[in-house]
Amino acid sequence: MKDLKKIIPGAIISVLLIGAILYFVDFQTMWKAIQNANYKILAGSIVLSFLWMFNRAKVWQTLLRDKPKYIDVLFAASEGYLLNTFLPFRLGEIGRVFLLSRKTGIPFGEILPTVVIERVVDLAFSAALLLAALPYVADAQGSEKIGYLVGGLVLLGLAGMYLLAKNNQWALRVFHRVSQRVPALQKLGGGFLESFLEGLGVLTNGWLFVRFLFWMTLNWGVAFFAYYLITLSFFPQTQPQWILFVLGAAAFGGAIPALPGGVGTFEGAVSGALFLFTGDQSTSLAVALTARLYNYLNSGVIGSIGLAREGQTLSGVYQQLMNLRNKPQAETPEQPNS
Repeated sequence: MKDLKKIIPGAIISVLLIGAILYFVDFQTMWKAIQNANYKILAGSIVLSFLWMFNRAKVWQTLLRDKPKYIDVLFAASEGYLLNTFLPFRLGEIGRVFLLSRKTGIPFGEILPTVVIERVVDLAFSAALLLAALPYVADAQGSEKIGYLVGGLVLLGLAGMYLLAKNNQWALRVFHRVSQRVPALQKLGGGFLESFLEGLGVLTNGWLFVRFLFWMTLNWGVAFFAYYLITLSFFPQTQPQWILFVLGAAAFGGAIPALPGGVGTFEGAVSGALFLFTGDQSTSLAVALTARLYNYLNSGVIGSIGLAREGQTLSGVYQQLMNLRNKPQAETPEQPNS
């Protein structure tokens, strides 16, 4: 019942946005746009879709200091994105940490901060793209403030995590001092905190962080060209600055509470951003739906292969994650039988 209550706000937002889309879009026009799309150009975006996932796995492996094998990171990342498509509360993020921990034996708490860092830097890139595109958008009043606000919060978050990693021993002493009156809290959080701070250590390794930023920049570059090809296949007059705004809007749309997979929020963000440039809501929605398919394609194929080779199912992983929520997370999740 508690989980159901948590879903309700996101479900309401998704339903309202879907209702707005249904009201404003001419589906006959949208269908014609899909029929008349340039599928040769779209084929290029499919290739880039898989390249994006291969590159994304390298981003995560770099944050993990190359400890796990690349193939394990690739399948765990893909499985996580696939889980996000179907499960609420973005459980795919926890799911990929859980699955990679089981495969590699790396503590759950050590992997978790790498996902946090990855997502925070994603927000920084999306804010930068949004701000870069604003001079070309005539009707985006207020977006600049949102971009600066998110960018500022991201920088503060990274600075806070850096200070925590830099002063990890001090943080542990403070935790133990505060929790010594509550033995259960100390037992529950002590081991997990040590692993978490170990994972944050990537922020204090300058060369490693530079490598991470290189792969992350390349990853966003692949996404830019993929979305450019998708949009170009529907709008031959597509300009690069459109894609800057679309990518930034899509990232912010994905951060809004919604049904699993960002249903409604993603389509609303992408089609709304394109509408500002094209004035064509129906064809813009066709682009958004194609972009969603692009997002599903790589995780669906690679993630399904990963789950199959490990003998896992979506429902099985979901049940394991629910069990994990009810257990102390001070220790690494149980290793699978070999």
